[in-house]
Amino acid sequence: MDIKGFFDPVTATITYLIADPATKRAAIIDPVLDYELESGTLSSGTVDAVLKEAETRDLKIDWVLDTHAHADHLSAADYIRKQTGARYGIGAKITEVQKVFKPVFNAVDLIPDGQVFDHLFEDGETFKIGDLEARVMSTPGHTPACLTFVIGDAAFIGDTMFMPDYGTARSDFPGGSSTDLYRSIRKILELPEDTRVFVGHDYLPDGRDEIAWEATIGEQRASNVHARDGVSEADFVAVREKRNATLAPPRLILPSLQVNIRAGALPPAEDDGKVYLKTPVKQA
Repeated sequence: MDIKGFFDPVTATITYLIADPATKRAAIIDPVLDYELESGTLSSGTVDAVLKEAETRDLKIDWVLDTHAHADHLSAADYIRKQTGARYGIGAKITEVQKVFKPVFNAVDLIPDGQVFDHLFEDGETFKIGDLEARVMSTPGHTPACLTFVIGDAAFIGDTMFMPDYGTARSDFPGGSSTDLYRSIRKILELPEDTRVFVGHDYLPDGRDEIAWEATIGEQRASNVHARDGVSEADFVAVREKRNATLAPPRLILPSLQVNIRAGALPPAEDDGKVYLKTPVKQA
């Protein structure tokens, strides 16, 4: 299996291109669509670099996969499926996320049944990328719909854990749970110790000056600052809840969620022919 990561410095997100060299079939995990908040400008330079790499290598993209409905970047999955014909897969519990956020944005066009996606993955489901066997693990906690994709000797874990020196993801979004997050992490850490773990973000903690996105299960078990072996569920929940309380909402949370619950598509144009992303106003 060939794996190439593409780091987006604006959102600290890693997009992965996974390919079976024998069959030239491929998948893209957690792709980023560029959005400039200040001007409302949408562009595709980041994902176009991934697609260019696939084209250069003569890869056929069968799947575009999101580990969850991201709150920090707009998914480029819809863009990819329109460009390539790939199927868009996400966790079946995305319907819970859609039901929460449909009224937040008054998304009257959205039916919260997950049908805007091509495939809703269930826990334990398997699928193929060429001759590569992929297995789906439900790993909720960051969001209720989070998945881990285990492909060969690699696990793509989204935002469940980060590099060992940074720890784990927040669990304070609607439907999130520190207890669920701990149990999902332990589930992931039951994979073989030499399994390669590919994370969804890297935020460069103090003491490290190079971006990194790959560790092993053994390294995570030995040294993850939040969830290494020996950390109890109660201790993890206490640390995670304390950390959650210090975190501001992601900068792109409002545009991201209203696009991502629509499977990476923009809201429909209004009567003036323009597309608008909404900002619900809270009055103090």
